Amino acid sequence: MKLTTVLEKLPTPTVTLLEKGDASFLHEERVRRGDTVASLLTRLGINDREALQFIGSNRQTQEMARHLRPGDTLGAKSGEKGKLHALYAELPGKDAMLVVERRGDGFEAHEQALQLSTRVVIKAGEIRHSLFAATDEADIPDAIALQMVAIFSSEVDFHRDLRKGDRFSLVYETFSDRGQSIRSGRLLAARLVNDQRVLQAYWFQGEEGEGAYYAADGSSLRKTFLRSPIEFSRVTSGFSGARFHPILRSWRAHKGVDYGAPMGAGIVAVADGVVATAERQRGYGNLLVLEHQGSYSTAYGHLKNFAKGIRKGVRVSQGETIGYVGQSGLATGPHLHYEFRVKGRQVDPLAISLPRAMPLAGALLGRFKASSKNLQAQLQLAGETTLAAIE
Repeated sequence: MKLTTVLEKLPTPTVTLLEKGDASFLHEERVRRGDTVASLLTRLGINDREALQFIGSNRQTQEMARHLRPGDTLGAKSGEKGKLHALYAELPGKDAMLVVERRGDGFEAHEQALQLSTRVVIKAGEIRHSLFAATDEADIPDAIALQMVAIFSSEVDFHRDLRKGDRFSLVYETFSDRGQSIRSGRLLAARLVNDQRVLQAYWFQGEEGEGAYYAADGSSLRKTFLRSPIEFSRVTSGFSGARFHPILRSWRAHKGVDYGAPMGAGIVAVADGVVATAERQRGYGNLLVLEHQGSYSTAYGHLKNFAKGIRKGVRVSQGETIGYVGQSGLATGPHLHYEFRVKGRQVDPLAISLPRAMPLAGALLGRFKASSKNLQAQLQLAGETTLAAIE
């Protein structure tokens, strides 16, 4: 597998002249939120009603369109007047792509095996409005942005802690087929400057084949518990000894944290555990309780429903989707009621000090420092490039 390193400063659309004789062009676009096949074809420079009709009626292209996600890449070969010659889309879960080609007066669709090569991309950005706005501006795939959130979620509350002017630098893998970008891979290193606090993470795979992220000194970034069970929601009601209940119309203790989020938003397990409860319980509505190592447990209330396969006795992993935001029980709107319990007693999850995994030591620490040295230099270069562009 071929490996190259690329430093990219600013996003620019790819427009490459392929054959001067018939004036064919190759365009490449990433799927954005809210995109349709028609909007993608327009950005790809395609103005071809017959092509759009074929894509809308063919079984293979219909399936491809249903599975498009933000960050996916589509390529199109077109003529000078926007006639489609060929369309390329990666097929999820396969090392293959769907190719739509013009054949005479019509089109054909078929699968084509990929010849994948890996390259390492270095990018950076600054937060002005939101994390995803900043990663979109830097042309960083959503899949990579979500990996950064997962890595630093035990150190940063991404609902409350991000500030305008915070900066990030990333080193990550992308996979290409014959020069065309196909999908993003693993985030290899990340640096986040949050309110002048510097956080760093480096991927390292030990002798047993299991990889994890570590800080520059070899300390693990994986805490036993995540800070939040929902990505990019907002705290609507905190842990309190007295809160006016909007339905019961009385002052009551609020022994948890409420996260406002859209109906159906995914909820993840904050730690490895076993399902102790997955049932409807009075004011909680649909309630899920997980038991974790030691004396810890977590509760998730007002769920719309439980994730597939979630039932009493099932083991779940940290970050696994366990349910979906709802409004069941005593709830005035869609949100998650989240409780963190120690020996059955509720405590404030936003204030408690959470345990951390063991750091690297001995020979493993030496190997980690050697492998992360180059990544540190790449992060530094990306940060300096971004600062120079801003100034």
